[in-house]
Amino acid sequence: MIQIQIAVCGPGVATEEEGRWAEEAGRLLAEEGAVVVCGGMTGVMDAAARGARQAGGLALGILPGRGLEGASEHLSAAVVTGMGEARNALVVRSADAVLAIAGEYGTLSEIALALKMGVPVVGLRTWELAKGGEPVEAFVRAAGVPDAVREAMRLARERRS
Repeated sequence: MIQIQIAVCGPGVATEEEGRWAEEAGRLLAEEGAVVVCGGMTGVMDAAARGARQAGGLALGILPGRGLEGASEHLSAAVVTGMGEARNALVVRSADAVLAIAGEYGTLSEIALALKMGVPVVGLRTWELAKGGEPVEAFVRAAGVPDAVREAMRLARERRS
């Protein structure tokens, strides 16, 4: 059976705290036997890949450019797309669940694409959604990294069954 794949999404320019969260998430996901899927570049993506690799896991980067320039050195494998930000659809489509850590507009696009595609999302201090001025509870909100990983794995397993 193919391993569960969890996309870890977040800003390419992360704060120190966001980097720590992403690295811990990558490590915990790898310890659970999941493949970490990410955008393959800097910030949260790099930190999640680093955490996964440190735990002996796999980190797959879906790269925006036409080559490996700027790719995280912690990736196990990379898919070169030449699609720019449109590669976010491939990141989400490759995942059994998405873990969104903080984030900017790229992360927001990944959350929206996941919700549209039926891929469950777990958020850790990320975007809040509203429609017509009313809050929308479209995804699980985690209190911390262990909770986020636990929920992402639970949702991924449910989706696979």
